[in-house]
Amino acid sequence: MTRIYTKSGDKGETGLHNGERVSKSSDRIEAIGTIDELNSFIGLSMSEVMPVIVRNALHKVQHTLFDIGGELAHPGMTVIPDSKAKDLEKIIDDLSSRLDILREFILPGGYKTASQIHVARSICRRAERNCIALGNVNPYTLQYLNRLSDLLFTMARYLNACEGYKDVTWKKDVT
Repeated sequence: MTRIYTKSGDKGETGLHNGERVSKSSDRIEAIGTIDELNSFIGLSMSEVMPVIVRNALHKVQHTLFDIGGELAHPGMTVIPDSKAKDLEKIIDDLSSRLDILREFILPGGYKTASQIHVARSICRRAERNCIALGNVNPYTLQYLNRLSDLLFTMARYLNACEGYKDVTWKKDVT
C-alpha cells in the first residue's frame, strides 16, 4: 500500500474481496466490523501483564480473527477448519483444570485484565450473533466464535484466580 486512504468509501460504501460494493451499514460489514472490534479489544487486553499461556493463546486468536474477517469479506470462501475450535477446547480444558469447578453464574469483573477479557467475551458473542444473522457463514467459523467466547470466559476466571480474585456469584433479586 502506498497510501492508507483510497477515498472509495467516502459515499458510505466499501468493497468486498470479489469487487462487489456494499453499504457500510450492511449486515456483512457489521459482522466484519465486530470481528475487528473484538480483535482490537483483545489487542488492548494484551497490553496488560498476563500469564504466557493466556498471551500465547490470544496471539493465535488474533490471527484467526483476521482470517475470519477475510472470510467474511470474501463471500463463499472458507478458511477456518473444524480443528480451530478443537484447539480452543484444549486450552479451555487446560485452564479449567487449574480452576475451581463452576457451580453458579458469576458476574464479570475482578482484576483489570480479567475484566477486559470479559468485555472481549461479550464482543465475541455479538460477533457470533452478527455472523448468524448474516447467514451462509462457514459453520466452523460459527463454531470457533462460540468456543472463543467460552475460552475468553475461562481466561477471565483464570486471570482472576492468578491474581487472587474470587469469582463473584450472581445472586437473584439483590437490592
